[in-house]
Amino acid sequence: MAGDLRRRYEFGVIVLIVGVLALLLMQALERTRREIEEAAVQSEIAALRVELLDRVAHREVHGGPLPQSDNPVRWAGREPQGYRGELSTRPAENGVWYYDLRQGELVYRYRAGDEAHYRLERMGRAAADNVPGRLAGVGLRRVVGTARN
Repeated sequence: MAGDLRRRYEFGVIVLIVGVLALLLMQALERTRREIEEAAVQSEIAALRVELLDRVAHREVHGGPLPQSDNPVRWAGREPQGYRGELSTRPAENGVWYYDLRQGELVYRYRAGDEAHYRLERMGRAAADNVPGRLAGVGLRRVVGTARN
């Protein structure tokens, strides 16, 4: 009888330890998933910035007008994976890109529900000469400090 009670106690301790380790593993995996998602967003934004600069450089060399739209996806001529288009309301799904027509911002909705907002900026050539990473005053800037949910 005492041996049976001892086995149950040992089994309970093992289940508790495995449960705690599983919880810690799940939390670490969630943090890693979020970091990977953030890296993918930053990679996509970097690619869009390069495409914007390419578009502006082409215009500087060959002339012609720049797009009138404030949607950087239209400037780039390529949609990010999961792009839902130009919308006036927030899409229901997460893990998608869209252009918010009301705010004039490119938005990524993370799987957790929060968002990253980016705005196409155009400034005069003289002002852009002192700003690194901008050609002819065109840039893509992350909008921070606003509560949106």
